[in-house]
Amino acid sequence: MRASGLTTRTHFPASPHASPRGFTLIELMVVMALMALLVGLVPIAFGRLNESAQYRDTVRAVLTDMRTARYLAQSEGTEVRFAVNLRERSFGIEGRAPHIVPDPLQMRAVMAQQETGADGQMAIRFLPSGGASGGSVDLLRPSGTGIRLRVDWFSGRVEQEPVSP
Repeated sequence: MRASGLTTRTHFPASPHASPRGFTLIELMVVMALMALLVGLVPIAFGRLNESAQYRDTVRAVLTDMRTARYLAQSEGTEVRFAVNLRERSFGIEGRAPHIVPDPLQMRAVMAQQETGADGQMAIRFLPSGGASGGSVDLLRPSGTGIRLRVDWFSGRVEQEPVSP
């Protein structure tokens, strides 16, 4: 007999041998092993990513400062020096705040003898006529690979070339 249109239903399992839903011990162990692997690899990947970003930022800063020094010399009609201090691991346009080279990177420089001081300071002098005293700055990764930023003495142009170990 029905009372006011309500019906009752009884739910039976699909099979009398159906297992309850959940995870097996093997599945949980596989998930834990994958999580442990990820936790172990993430710091290594982050370290490499950080080193790569520092390298790119430093190369960009050296290149920008060199090209800015050349532009300022030509536009203002005065000599402008791009300075490098290997002992302090710094570089930049003289008269401005220097940039510091991050620790894992190495910096080498070759510049004219008359532009080298006893305190480790070296410089490339950019001239109003467009020329420069010439020289190069190498920025190297811990692996020994890197880039050489070379200033042509005749034109004052800054060029890049790869450096291999």
